[in-house]
Amino acid sequence: MKDTPGWASPGSAPSDGQTPDASGPAEPTAAQPTAPSDADPQNPAAKWSQVQPPPAQWSAPAVPPNTGQTPPPPPPVPGQGHRPPGGPGGYGGPGGPGGHYGWGAGWGGPPPAAKPGVIPLRPLGVGEILDGAVATMRAHWRTVLGLSLAVAVVTETVVVLLRGLVLDESAGTEALDDPSATVGELTRAMEYSLLNSGVLVLVSMIGTLVATALLATVISRAVIGKPVTTGEAWRDARPQGAKLCGLILLLLLLTFGVTAAGAVPGILVALAGAAAPGAALAVLGSMGTAVVALWLVVRYSLAAPALMLEKQGIQKSMSRSAKLVRGAWWRVFGIQLLGAFIANIVAAIVVVPFTLLAATLSGGGISGFLTSGSDYGWTFLVISGIGAVIGSMITFPISSGVTVLLYIDQRIRREALDLDLARAAGVQGYSSSGATPGS
Repeated sequence: MKDTPGWASPGSAPSDGQTPDASGPAEPTAAQPTAPSDADPQNPAAKWSQVQPPPAQWSAPAVPPNTGQTPPPPPPVPGQGHRPPGGPGGYGGPGGPGGHYGWGAGWGGPPPAAKPGVIPLRPLGVGEILDGAVATMRAHWRTVLGLSLAVAVVTETVVVLLRGLVLDESAGTEALDDPSATVGELTRAMEYSLLNSGVLVLVSMIGTLVATALLATVISRAVIGKPVTTGEAWRDARPQGAKLCGLILLLLLLTFGVTAAGAVPGILVALAGAAAPGAALAVLGSMGTAVVALWLVVRYSLAAPALMLEKQGIQKSMSRSAKLVRGAWWRVFGIQLLGAFIANIVAAIVVVPFTLLAATLSGGGISGFLTSGSDYGWTFLVISGIGAVIGSMITFPISSGVTVLLYIDQRIRREALDLDLARAAGVQGYSSSGATPGS
């Protein structure tokens, strides 16, 4: 019978008083059995049974049928450990000679990855990315909230000024609420409303990109467990400021340009005199190109972290993002969508009370605000803007953290960045395990 670690065939171990090289006594034959001799204890043949199986045909004893019992484990081979079920000390087990569990024993999987900072240094799951973004905000809250507050104040100030001085949001809803409005009036009202919404979305996207770029250094340091001050983060990001502005401008032109291109045929038809068909064609065309724009947004969503952390140019950072997202577009899109959803829920919890307070103090009250809809005053805009600043200060770290950690995760998966991160963190004897959790 073939030996395996932790198992020895009965009779394979040398007898007492013998060595493996010594030849034992001749086995008694069936015709000449040797009777036991109590008078000669030195004779090994005296211990043999009178009934023996034929030579070379011995087999392990079988379990009696229908007993429900298993044979006891065989004794270990000398020099080879035996690991009982569920316990250490087996061949290759903890304390065993091999350094890993033996055959047939339960394998506990690879050792846990090093975690010098907010994430383990291995490919990340969805929950670990979200938890890492929140853990960064908790661990470095002064720096994170300080940078986020600065970006939020600038962003929301621009939004309040646009809504109070430039955008007449009530004009977009009057025709939409009028049952007797003509098709032309409805078309112009929809275009104006979409324009207003587009401007606000544009400002919000700029703020998110700037926050992601400024927080990239903080999050990357948090990954290796090293703190960074607000001044250090700003000094690290300042040399890339001009390139960041160029990247933001290029991404916005690319996104909104593709979306607007879909509406061009409908606009031309409307200018030719067919207002209703032109409006319908413009809406359908914009919806079709919006899908392409969304694909481009996700494809280049990791460009800002690449620009700030790799110190690359605009074109190189966009190509790096496209390379990292290639083959994982749906995963990147899903995780960023989940992060945005969570951030918006947190923002709503903060913004809604301020909005109700602003409606109460603006003169018309909550009922007037709900009735008039978009008829805003400066009191309402200022108070709701304060709530938006607080909400953005909390949500910017979440959305930025998800984007930066996605960038790091994709580099770990494709380029073994965890080895460089371990060296930067001072982890001794680290080797990439390649373990990938379900994600």
